[in-house]
Amino acid sequence: MENDFLTKEQLEKKAAAEQAKRAKKRSKSAAAKKIKTSSFVQILNGDFLTKEFMIKNLSFIFFIMLLLLVVVGKGYYGKHLSKDVLNTQKKVNELTSDYFEAKATLEERTRRSELVEKLEHTGLKETINPTKVIKITKENTAIER
Repeated sequence: MENDFLTKEQLEKKAAAEQAKRAKKRSKSAAAKKIKTSSFVQILNGDFLTKEFMIKNLSFIFFIMLLLLVVVGKGYYGKHLSKDVLNTQKKVNELTSDYFEAKATLEERTRRSELVEKLEHTGLKETINPTKVIKITKENTAIER
């Protein structure tokens, strides 16, 4: 009963028990605060900027920075390669067109009718007789020696 007479010792024990309960609650709340939160929550809270967090994860942060530099460098390298491919393709197309033009010009200049006209002033004429092929067999060459 609450209206009962309590001695000084009993009051002190009761106060100590209440104080112990409050201290226990405080220690539980402090322990709950000490529990590590996830990285995503730390980024949202800004806790990742604290000195303690930065020092603990400095090697990981440098690794991430290195990876970012590699990704950016790879992008620039890819752009450079694609530009080189386009330039080389343009050169190949120009050389191909020059080749076809030179080939067409050569065929035009070496036509039979063109050659006959050009060589007429030197006195050379086109033959009317077909060409004959002379074949020599090995047996004939061995006998003649």
